[in-house]
Amino acid sequence: MPGRREPTSLMGMPTRRNLIAGSAAIAAGTLIGTPAAASTRSKPTVVLVHGAFADASGWNDVARILLHHGHRVIAPANPLRGLAADSAYLASVLGTLPGPLVLVGHSYGGMVITNAARDNPHVTALVYVAAFAPDAGETLHELQVRYTGTKLDESALDFRPHPGGYDGYVKPERFREVFAADLPRHVTDLMAVTQRPGDTTTLGEPSGVPAWRTIPSHFLIARDDNLIPAAAQRFMATRAGARTVEVKASHVAMMSQPRATAALIRKAAR
Repeated sequence: MPGRREPTSLMGMPTRRNLIAGSAAIAAGTLIGTPAAASTRSKPTVVLVHGAFADASGWNDVARILLHHGHRVIAPANPLRGLAADSAYLASVLGTLPGPLVLVGHSYGGMVITNAARDNPHVTALVYVAAFAPDAGETLHELQVRYTGTKLDESALDFRPHPGGYDGYVKPERFREVFAADLPRHVTDLMAVTQRPGDTTTLGEPSGVPAWRTIPSHFLIARDDNLIPAAAQRFMATRAGARTVEVKASHVAMMSQPRATAALIRKAAR
């Protein structure tokens, strides 16, 4: 079809009612206040950025902990339309927020925070959660296959056209194995059918000068990750000079290990 790109090769605790309302607002990307409103003035706002095949609700448990500890939290919807476009969108969101800011990226979200934080003086720390932390000129696909072990290949994906391109989805029957093997199947079945796809051009789009060169970074390494091999995560964390924590977790470490994830974010915020 004219203009259509072919898919590229892939590589005081709140009440229960308040918690439910807070989860819905987080998933919608809303800036959340906390019960300890006065304490938020002295603590950074935490910006939680999801990756592909997911949405902001994956941060719910982590956000709940951060809210309890007096942080302001926002989990914006990542458009997943391409690295440059997604980074520009996040940068525009950051421009509406008072500093200081701590940016947290999961998976592809790590590429987005790496680019969106550049030249923003309000960003005091970057946190990568089982995420990509690219250097200038590197692509998502290049980093994903640099080390053996990823189970996200073309056989695990469905490609569907959209105006001007193709989106990639993880096949439902492969979703739990690739993405979230340590979560209950009834949870991953729902995640599979509600996943948000990423435009396939993102795989080969080169990253810009990384913000981790000038902003302190932290890295949560998921040892049992079937999407980004742990060896690749260690390589990127070491290169960025990040303070690292390793946990026994699948790719969705923020869901299976929310306390460890929140603890690292709180450490970065200090």
